Amino acid sequence: MSLKQCLLWTLPNPTPCLFGIGRRFACFAQRLSHRRKQSQCDLLNESTGQLSTTCSSADSNNLNWNCHMKMTQQMQNLHLSQSKKHSAPSSPNAAKRLYRNLSEKLKGSHSSFDEAYFRTRTDRLSLRKTSVNFQGNEAMFEAVEQQDIDAVQILLYQYTAEELDLNTPNSEGLTPLDIAIMTNNVPIARILLRTGAQESPHFVSLESRAMHLNTLVQEAQERVSELSAQVENEGFTLDNTEKEKQLKAWEWKYRLYRRMKTGFEHARAPEVPTNACLMVTSSTSLTVTFQEPLSINAAVVTRYKVEWSTSKDFSPLAGELVMDNLQTLRCTITGLTMGQQYFVQVSAYNMKGWGPAQTTTPAYASPSNWKDYDDREPRHKGQSEVLEGLLQQVRALHQHFSCRESSKLQTTGRKQSVSRSLKHLFHSSNKFVKTLKRGLYIAVLFYYKDNMLVTNEDQIPIVEIDDSHTSSITQDFLWFTKLSCMWEDIRWLRQSVPISMSSSTVLQTRQKMLAATVQLQNLLGTHNLGRVYYEPIKDRHGNTLIVTIREVEMLYSFFNGKWMQISKLQSQRKSLSTPEEPTALDILLITVQDILFYHKRSHQRLSPGLYLGYLKLCSSVDQIKVLVTQKLPNILCHVKIRENNNISKEEWEWIQKLSGSEAMESVDHTSDCPMQLFFYELQMAVKALLKQINIPLHQARNFRLYTQEVLEMGHNVSFLLLLPASDDVCTAPGQNNPYTPHSGFLNLPLQMFELVHFCSYREKFIGLYCRLSAVVELDSLNTQQSLREAISDSEVAAAKQKHQQVLDFIQQIDEVWREMRWIMDALQYARYKQPVSGLPITKLIDLSNEQNLKKINSTSSHIDCLPSPSPSPEMHRRKAMSDSQPCSDEEGCSEVFLPTDSDYDSSDALSPRDLDLVYLSSHDIAQQAFSGLSGSAPDVLQVHDMKTPARLGDDTQGQVCGPDPDHACTEVLTV
Repeated sequence: MSLKQCLLWTLPNPTPCLFGIGRRFACFAQRLSHRRKQSQCDLLNESTGQLSTTCSSADSNNLNWNCHMKMTQQMQNLHLSQSKKHSAPSSPNAAKRLYRNLSEKLKGSHSSFDEAYFRTRTDRLSLRKTSVNFQGNEAMFEAVEQQDIDAVQILLYQYTAEELDLNTPNSEGLTPLDIAIMTNNVPIARILLRTGAQESPHFVSLESRAMHLNTLVQEAQERVSELSAQVENEGFTLDNTEKEKQLKAWEWKYRLYRRMKTGFEHARAPEVPTNACLMVTSSTSLTVTFQEPLSINAAVVTRYKVEWSTSKDFSPLAGELVMDNLQTLRCTITGLTMGQQYFVQVSAYNMKGWGPAQTTTPAYASPSNWKDYDDREPRHKGQSEVLEGLLQQVRALHQHFSCRESSKLQTTGRKQSVSRSLKHLFHSSNKFVKTLKRGLYIAVLFYYKDNMLVTNEDQIPIVEIDDSHTSSITQDFLWFTKLSCMWEDIRWLRQSVPISMSSSTVLQTRQKMLAATVQLQNLLGTHNLGRVYYEPIKDRHGNTLIVTIREVEMLYSFFNGKWMQISKLQSQRKSLSTPEEPTALDILLITVQDILFYHKRSHQRLSPGLYLGYLKLCSSVDQIKVLVTQKLPNILCHVKIRENNNISKEEWEWIQKLSGSEAMESVDHTSDCPMQLFFYELQMAVKALLKQINIPLHQARNFRLYTQEVLEMGHNVSFLLLLPASDDVCTAPGQNNPYTPHSGFLNLPLQMFELVHFCSYREKFIGLYCRLSAVVELDSLNTQQSLREAISDSEVAAAKQKHQQVLDFIQQIDEVWREMRWIMDALQYARYKQPVSGLPITKLIDLSNEQNLKKINSTSSHIDCLPSPSPSPEMHRRKAMSDSQPCSDEEGCSEVFLPTDSDYDSSDALSPRDLDLVYLSSHDIAQQAFSGLSGSAPDVLQVHDMKTPARLGDDTQGQVCGPDPDHACTEVLTV
């Protein structure tokens, strides 16, 4: 096996370009083998004189450059062990064995029987690691000296910088980066710099580097002269042949050191860095980005220095930072004073020293944030801590009441628990459902790549919730989605719900949901059932499937399950099903790829930056839907404005002035004005977003920017919003949609959008909120049931007290939720007609020239236009269910939109409760009219909206007006 094959054998998928390296690897193997042999022979020849004077490990940092054979203690020990084992010169296959051993290390193999086998495990691992580090370091030096960039890349691909010991000087006091720099091998030097390589710490000044190079050249020259004389005097002998090889090696070293010395002498300090940009990234920080100098003057730049000062002449300096890690040419200066002007400059360094400094553009900036404009408090401030405190109180309340109730039922509970356990163990109903009958079910999709978990009967794991559920499941489904944040607490939650035949229909349904969930967890042997799909799957047979999806890390073994390829599962089901009347299970299998695609994409976040999003909604009688892309359903349709997610106080002030009466002519259009760059970025973003949603410029005259706040989503992602005209923010049922977006979009229910959005950008908050909300809603149903069942005065008083505690919890939770719901604030603002609000895009774009839209792709390379993903799952479902019978809006078979009203003004703005989509039927409203929540905010994830006792007589029925565009208003079911 050649060295090239040894190297490529360790790669997972060797590409054809790597096989094109060819004969150079064979030469590289021979050189490395010869170098190892020469090193061992030199060590044997001079062991009597040199080893006794070798520096100890304690003094290894103070190298004596007058003795070129002095090495670190680690290298001496390894050479000594090799000299004892190999009295004869090493074989020509040493390099091949080196790479074979390194390859075996990658594959996890162990060395065969040797003397280290009987050591302890720690000693064996330490010895193996030391050997790998030394051999890899030697191979890296050989590759850099021979300027073999392919060998360097393969070594760095296979091993880490620590395994290769890149920053440890060799016996000559050099690192691989030193050799690459002083031979002016720019490609290899840049590769090494990106992996964290550094120069030798011994080169503290130009004089020390020059002196060291002179010493290396002089010693190599003396060694060449000495070996030349020996070869000429001794004639043809076996020993003389070996010395000839040593002579060639030292001649090559001499040429290398001469080349390094010449490179150092001809190099000059670098020029100034280019494109130095200064950005305001927060109220206390600035960020500088820059690029390499146009000319490095025959020496690679190895570090940069960023300096800042409050004075223009940089005297005195306020601080400086030296950048050794050049993976990204970006530096953030923190700990600055808000509002203070700072001047910043950047300079580059190479082996000849620091070059001149380059001031940034703009030359100065003041740390600030858009909230500093009006001293506004951040929207996300302490909500998670408040919810944590409430959660502890709720748990304490549950523990208190459970202790009281358990003491009453202690005598009979033990006997019943034994019988119930045996019944639960042997009951025949604890099995997966094979065929769907009219009812409500839970289906679980566990997948890994192209494999899906199925039962032993090759069915998707499904259990039954209720076989007689006929009412709308919207409220129950939304409550169930919250359980996905508390799967591990389902058993405890189920035990806290008393079982009673006189319970309300809603409470009985929740009890059955909890029981079915526990049954699924027991059958699969896992608590985590994944994330709930955004809508139930229904068929005309009366079946409804609630689907949960989970991607596993590997093909685990599950109880009562096995893995099957998705395509095989679909083909088996296709042969059994009847395409004329597809069941919910058929629809699930037909659309399974779209469901899995949605699940994968809903977990992904945007990269940090500032984005422009498009707020567009549509509605039906009981649902509001948000327009999102299928590629990223957890965020609004968007384009990227820039990498910097912060909007400074000056930029926000400019937006506020422009949204008022100030004309565009007042904007400073000088080339170095930061506002001009921001203005250009906004222009490009608006054009790109309009193109993405397929809206011509002339139809966007009434579009405007949302100027109430910058939406700080989380994970350094911020949004500005583009709003349509107030009449077009929400589209009503039957109302023509004036805009037809391209394919690749999805109308996601508002509640599910907020859930997947917060799960991606505010994970801790939404986890706490869903836990609390699900538990407290269940407590509310329980306390209402207790009030209905209370007979004596003491029972009524106790039930009222407990119910009031639950109402207090709900009110506090709703207040926190209202603070976090940015989309409801933006929606109310967008629907205001008088006065016209926002920054009209006519102040940013000249709409008279529609052809400007065609130049977006060529003028803005950084705009992030999302490509269209696979077709919508909803479209697949409609195709599967297409026949003579029309589908209803409730079955998700028609586009539904929120009606708007041409006479709408700020006084008619829908309250947050009006826009909340979790509504009760009239029957449930009557059931809950006895007591409710005082002043509660709407909860798009909350199942039950309750009224205060003071409003018991204010029940109103929701009204949906006809499709007349002049009077198409939606008074969504409100309490």
